Amino acid sequence: VQLQASGGGLVQAGGYLRISCSASGSIFKINDMGWYRHPPGKQRELVAIISRSGITTYGDSVKGRFTASRDNDKNMVSLEMNNSKPEDTEFYYCYARVGRISGSSLDWDDYWGQGTEVTVSS
Repeated sequence: VQLQASGGGLVQAGGYLRISCSASGSIFKINDMGWYRHPPGKQRELVAIISRSGITTYGDSVKGRFTASRDNDKNMVSLEMNNSKPEDTEFYYCYARVGRISGSSLDWDDYWGQGTEVTVSS
């Protein structure tokens, strides 16, 4: 299973940026899917996570500014970043809880993308 992110880059403070992530490989089903970021010297931070049914949880620092969405048929998750702030500058990591058929069982594992860099200039 691979998670491939795209769409990172440079945006001015107050601006808009959209990043996306696509999961591929031997996938039966994806439960939670979303985004984290990991500031240097700090713990990994939740940005947004969406359940398969569409329930979304946002990190406190992005509530009201970021919007996450997913396409279950395409195994994709996206993040729309509005009103970007310099403190949003970070590598954003795509996450997916993936179910894979293994013999007669369904095995669940966590997968991470390599990260896409977002830079917000002041």
